[in-house]
Amino acid sequence: MSVVEPLDDRPMQHEIGNRTYFVANVEPMDVDGVRTVEVGSALWLIAFVALLPFYGRLEESGRVWWLWTCMAGLGLGLIGLEFCRRRRKSRDERDAAIAEVEGDA
Repeated sequence: MSVVEPLDDRPMQHEIGNRTYFVANVEPMDVDGVRTVEVGSALWLIAFVALLPFYGRLEESGRVWWLWTCMAGLGLGLIGLEFCRRRRKSRDERDAAIAEVEGDA
């Protein structure tokens, strides 16, 4: 007769009210968000360039705002990209400082 060992990496279980939630023990894929914001900004740029040949049609139908929405998405994405890069840099500096302090101890 074989004995089944319980798994140590089972998901955590939270009970809130009448519901039970399971949280898997996985590492996040994109910790700092830089790649995600880069891809999103690139998609807004591609959408803007793809709509440029249709400017006349957009103007006739009153939908020129589509172009400006793409530009706004790109602009906000670039601001977000700078924010994420600064955050990544400060986290790297903090981790290096912690590693240095732990190395000295």
